[in-house]
Amino acid sequence: MEYAGADPVFEQVPPPGAFRNPILAGFHPDPSIERVGDDYYLVNSTFGFYPGVPVFHSRDMVNWTQIGNAIDRPDMMPFGPDVSLSGGGIYAPAIRHHDGTFYLTTTCVGCGGNFILTTRDPAQGWSDPVWLPHIGGIDPSPFFDDDGRMYIVHHADPPVKKYPAHTQIRIMEVDRKTFAPLSEDVLLVDGSDKQPWHTDYIEGPHLYKVDGRYYLGVAGGGTGYYHQQLFYRADSPFGPFRANPRNPVLTQFGLPDDRPDPVTATGHADLVQDQNGRWWAVFLGTRVYDLATPPQDPGNFHTGRETFLLPVRWEDGWPVMLAKGQPLPWTPKAPALPAGDAPAVPTTGNFGWREEFDAPALPPQWLFARTPRSQWWSTGSGALVLQPRADRIGGNGQPSFVGRRIQHMKASFSTRLKFSPSRPGDEAGLLAVQNDDFYYAFGLGTDEQGNAVLRVHRRRGGDEPADGVVLAERALGPEVREGVTLKIDIDRARIDFRYSADDETFTALLDDADADVLTTAAAGGFVGAVVGPYAHKEASP
Repeated sequence: MEYAGADPVFEQVPPPGAFRNPILAGFHPDPSIERVGDDYYLVNSTFGFYPGVPVFHSRDMVNWTQIGNAIDRPDMMPFGPDVSLSGGGIYAPAIRHHDGTFYLTTTCVGCGGNFILTTRDPAQGWSDPVWLPHIGGIDPSPFFDDDGRMYIVHHADPPVKKYPAHTQIRIMEVDRKTFAPLSEDVLLVDGSDKQPWHTDYIEGPHLYKVDGRYYLGVAGGGTGYYHQQLFYRADSPFGPFRANPRNPVLTQFGLPDDRPDPVTATGHADLVQDQNGRWWAVFLGTRVYDLATPPQDPGNFHTGRETFLLPVRWEDGWPVMLAKGQPLPWTPKAPALPAGDAPAVPTTGNFGWREEFDAPALPPQWLFARTPRSQWWSTGSGALVLQPRADRIGGNGQPSFVGRRIQHMKASFSTRLKFSPSRPGDEAGLLAVQNDDFYYAFGLGTDEQGNAVLRVHRRRGGDEPADGVVLAERALGPEVREGVTLKIDIDRARIDFRYSADDETFTALLDDADADVLTTAAAGGFVGAVVGPYAHKEASP
């Protein structure tokens, strides 16, 4: 499979001493970062896709290499049909290091609640989950004080909601070995308190100790158009916490909607201090191609929520990320650290890659829709071999589908397919997925007479059939038995589907179709689009 991305905004070359935002393009939301000596580690949420929680390593916070996934064994998190690809599964993780051990806390929505993983080396795998039934809500984050005491700060639903988006931030001390509770679950911030900033859907908390005081960073306003980063300060982990009078310290809400190359929804930040004593923040944001419909969350992007980086300065005892009304910079000044190695698999800028499938296992960037219960794929022969199965996308199952994140607004992806369907309903090709109810399929199948037929079908909502609606189809000759190349081109709001028998001359099957199916504006949820090969076999009657 081949991929190429070419976004105009990435044509800007960062000046000397600068870096390019986002540092992780494409579906990499809810970042959390930790430094251990000269090494930096970063994790993201993955929702209903498996493996869960990509783990990245860097030496300079600019060049990031994925060293694995924290949830990489099927028995760790067997996502079933109840786990939505876009609204269930793994929510915001947090990574911390203490006394030689890494701790990773996160939530599995629809599949168990809050849990913690540990390891001595993030590149060598993580422990089985230890569930935290005493920690409610979502977004747990560990904090170790100077005396070694361990706390978990987290989002919580209040006993009585004063309005639909009313949430809280709470903290509990836990045992460092068993994670059993050692305190009550103490309220830190109530989202119903009147403030001149957004405290609805307050979530994503992290706790820090700086110069003897405790700082609580939280996201407010929801994860869309109104997203903001807020800070509070106290003299004890249990508070009382006083709000930063300059909140929010990071947001793009309020900027002109007609600004060029807009980034919106910035927030859900995590802080880290480098070896030189300087502070930095990783956070999520979205590159949108249309901001024409605020104040509703426009969601006009298929790249998902991405990971950005900014320097943090301290003024009057509070962190400052961006001046009020300042657009997010695309090429900020880089950390003054020795340059790290460029990753073999690029994470930002305009780039391409080619997957030969010649290794015995899939690289860590590849994703499945939910957790595979059996081994229905193989690699190592220079091809990805898929066993067609009855589970399909659109059926809330675990289809024979393997995908990669779309990382550009303007992207092209293609693969050479060999498939001999035996009856109508059998199909293989390329799938572009936002979730089970919103996707495009470009596949080779057969008609009632056994002739090879190439089809584009689309599902745009749960009211449509699980296999979508056919938008275009064409009967093909016997030459396709030797293989056919399928190619999908997406350019912001438009998408094209082309094919070639000789891998040189391409013919359009469907041009200029509406790509909004792959956006959260149409589909809702929190993920970016994922594209890759799939195969389906019609179930026996």
